Amino acid sequence: MGGPADGLGRVPYAAPPLLLLGGVAVNVFAPKPYYGLPLLACVAMVAGMSYSFRASVLFGVAAGLATAGAGGYKGRESSALLIDVAAVLAVSLVGLWIKWLVDRQGRNLAVALNVAEAAQRAVLPAPPTDVGPLTVADRYVAAQIGAAIGGDLYALQETPFGIRAMIGDVRGKGLPAVSAVSVAVGAFREAAEHAPTLHDLADRLDRALDREGERRQDTEDDIEGFVTALLVQIPPSGDTITVLNRGHPPPYLLHDGNVTCLEPTHPELPLSTGLDSPNGAPVEETFPFAPHDSLVMVTDGVTEARNGAGEFFDVQWGLGSTGLRRADELADALVKAVTEWTGGQRQDDMAVLVLTRAA
Repeated sequence: MGGPADGLGRVPYAAPPLLLLGGVAVNVFAPKPYYGLPLLACVAMVAGMSYSFRASVLFGVAAGLATAGAGGYKGRESSALLIDVAAVLAVSLVGLWIKWLVDRQGRNLAVALNVAEAAQRAVLPAPPTDVGPLTVADRYVAAQIGAAIGGDLYALQETPFGIRAMIGDVRGKGLPAVSAVSVAVGAFREAAEHAPTLHDLADRLDRALDREGERRQDTEDDIEGFVTALLVQIPPSGDTITVLNRGHPPPYLLHDGNVTCLEPTHPELPLSTGLDSPNGAPVEETFPFAPHDSLVMVTDGVTEARNGAGEFFDVQWGLGSTGLRRADELADALVKAVTEWTGGQRQDDMAVLVLTRAA
């Protein structure tokens, strides 16, 4: 059964026929036979807001015929009747011209958006849905409306050392941060195949970001800034998870309906800060990963999402209240929960990467 929104949605489609009928009625029953001309002249222009160009032309023709018919019925003089019809058709032609321009710009904009989205997705391709013993789900909501990606990033790759994944967040948000995202993802895909440990992998990412930052330092495309990163490695057996956190929000482990936040025991600095680690070599931590367990990795667009009262979103509550086990269901439920918490406001780029171990 339709609600109020359904009725409002039908109003633009009903307006042209109502204007047509109203204009005819006024012309027929008003003291003068031309009182309805303003209504009839608007028919084609209003139709262009909701109907196709061809349908709008038909409405314009119908308005002209209705003007002629109503004027003839009221016995209006031929010269005055021709002026009435010409006036209605002239306004209709202006409306149709505007409709043609808007449709052409809409088609050009659609092509530009498709090209932009393809280019952005080439920078941040979606990971495979199944790799080794894992099922994978990713979700991305950019802070900038119309953008497919922003300053958040993730990548997943099967390597000689097992399945390696990364989620990160570059300084800044929206499209200006995409260049840093491209560098970080490209460096990960190259280094993940060769770095023997996550510590070595992080070092290679650090050096790649520093080199690119120096290269672009004096250009308009400067990528100066740090990158938080969470690096994960899962062996082919899938029974453990090794995590290295470089200043990123911690991941969440779902096991038997319980949600555990895997806070790092030794917090580390983000990548590309130019500073030495306060704890010496960053510490890799390993956790058990049983069948049907899920590892949920997020960016601060999730952990720092606020409601109208300024309260932060509780990720553990959001995940624990779902009772879901599939990777795609968990990702969808988390994004939906954050969207409802913020009232649909895009406060920051938001990325979610879920790894679930199959039975």
